[in-house]
Amino acid sequence: MAEITRETILSALENVEDPDRGQSVVALGMIAGIQIKDGHVAFGIEVDPARGKALEPMRAAAEKAVHALPGVLTVTAVLTAERAAPPQSGQPAQQAQQGQGGLELPGINAIIAVASGKGGVGKSTTAVNLALAMAAGGRKVGILDADVYGPSIPRMLGISGKPDITASDDGGQMVAPMENHGVKCMSMGFLVDEETPIIWRGPMATGALEQLLRDVAWGELDALVVDLPPGTGDIHLSMAQRVPLTGAVVVSTPQDIALLDARKGLGMFEKVNVPVLGIIENMSYFVCPHCGERSDIFSHGGARAEAGKLGAAFLGEIPLDMAIRETSDGGDPIVVSSPESPHSRAYRDIAAQVWAAIAAIKSSQEASAPRIVMQ
Repeated sequence: MAEITRETILSALENVEDPDRGQSVVALGMIAGIQIKDGHVAFGIEVDPARGKALEPMRAAAEKAVHALPGVLTVTAVLTAERAAPPQSGQPAQQAQQGQGGLELPGINAIIAVASGKGGVGKSTTAVNLALAMAAGGRKVGILDADVYGPSIPRMLGISGKPDITASDDGGQMVAPMENHGVKCMSMGFLVDEETPIIWRGPMATGALEQLLRDVAWGELDALVVDLPPGTGDIHLSMAQRVPLTGAVVVSTPQDIALLDARKGLGMFEKVNVPVLGIIENMSYFVCPHCGERSDIFSHGGARAEAGKLGAAFLGEIPLDMAIRETSDGGDPIVVSSPESPHSRAYRDIAAQVWAAIAAIKSSQEASAPRIVMQ
């Protein structure tokens, strides 16, 4: 495999021009946070937020230019804008993050929202296997079940019981997250009976979610995966306004109705200035376990096409398969129960792309922070 370097990537990007300024994105210093890992490439393109939507063709052209390089397997280019400055030089790398409304989450490096425009597309199954795939890569990972009304993560991770209470540094009390398969977890499912319906208005649900974030002793995490409820409601808005989301992953099935709702989810994150890390097509196809014949039950390729239209990264496709469903229902998801299966490799590939995109965003933010030079 040909060696992929920062220099070869920048050379490929010299042919991609900013349409308004008539110069290459490299000459204008717009490229930041280049990440290269095992053939996966990610980078940020710094733009004025007001021009973001108009520059999606430029972003797509940059991805195409780099993907043409020998040895490149996947490319994720993210349009980034100037945001709140990161911690000043000299502060610990694992620093407290704070949302617009002041919710502090000490020790969490990145927060990834997993969302879907509608229910029933396998969002929670995807969120769990994504978290486990990141943990399999050696990262410290937690998952927050933010679907207050229909928590399902405890069952999928095979966790039951009640969390312990531990002392906080200031003498107060914190809830210790539950853990299995190397992933920390918190959910309303630990606090109420599985069959008890939660009948709350929006403010109560968002208040409970903030407590699950704020009053849990997460410790040091490389990534916290947040499994959002389906749709675009109070909880989504609260997360965007109060929590420093690094980015969002949107899950959809291939059929038109699901894609229509997924488009709404993408639009929501765009309006609240949360970068979309990419789209996953779940239940993409079905292969008969008896005869091996493939059937596109829900159509196929719709999410990839939609990602192309909207200028978002397409992260990959996961089939409709009994093994994925059975292992998730049994609390032993496929990434850990069958780590060498094609499905597990697909989840790990998606996790690698998501992590590369996060690294690109983080590097871009650090590069754009003001630097003070002492004479």
